[in-house]
Amino acid sequence: MLAQHVDLVDAGAATGSVPVDAIAASGARGSLVNHSEHPLPIEAARSTVARLRGAGLVAVVCAATVDAARALAEARPPYLAIEPPELIGGDRAVSTARPEIVAGAVAAVRGIAPTTRVLCGAGVHTRHDVRRAIELGSQGVLVASAVARAPDPAAAVEELLAGF
Repeated sequence: MLAQHVDLVDAGAATGSVPVDAIAASGARGSLVNHSEHPLPIEAARSTVARLRGAGLVAVVCAATVDAARALAEARPPYLAIEPPELIGGDRAVSTARPEIVAGAVAAVRGIAPTTRVLCGAGVHTRHDVRRAIELGSQGVLVASAVARAPDPAAAVEELLAGF
């Protein structure tokens, strides 16, 4: 389980914020960082990755563009997901609608942080979307609405897994 967001605040007087310590105490394994619905300045995202790493938690960093992926790769997160905001939650997967973004992000990240696993997110719904993402060099997918909104979430997961 991942938290949807984490803040760079210490536990204590930070009402409305989610400190790293709270995520750790909840039993979560880590957090999304820099999702398009909660974007961070590049340096804040990098610092958040470092703080999560220091707490033994996983960071899954989201990047909207190839340039953002390149800049965020400097933090060497364990995972970096390429997710153009205009395709998130939609019916068109980035792997088919904008394959050049996936391939470009993979190349950019590999050149800076070869151990960072690049994920493909945004509009991924089917085994074909997953298969295309893998063909473009991503090492996995990041999904939410495809499963959360599905009438049968278990069947949706099975469909996605068939793409691997």
